[in-house]
Amino acid sequence: MSDVIEKAVETLNAKIDGGFDGVAKFVIEDEGAIMVDSEGAHAGDTQAEVTLTASLDTFRDMMEGDLNPTTAFMTGKLRIEGDMGKAMQLAHIFT
Repeated sequence: MSDVIEKAVETLNAKIDGGFDGVAKFVIEDEGAIMVDSEGAHAGDTQAEVTLTASLDTFRDMMEGDLNPTTAFMTGKLRIEGDMGKAMQLAHIFT
């Protein structure tokens, strides 16, 4: 697992309280993927209800609260495939 993915898993687990009701995947371009489910965040690349894809810079900016995920999506910096409702449930991670 890359250092970037390892750090992102740590950060997500610190922000997710009690896991996530569903299965989501964050794809960080050129780095790898992180799964978020009822057990929290972990490195992986399996099927998910929603997949969010962004560059490392975009992902980092969203995690640090410097970029609103809705703005990232509307400007094409964040791509979402799958259940948009599940994506919206993840919004609290970025606040």
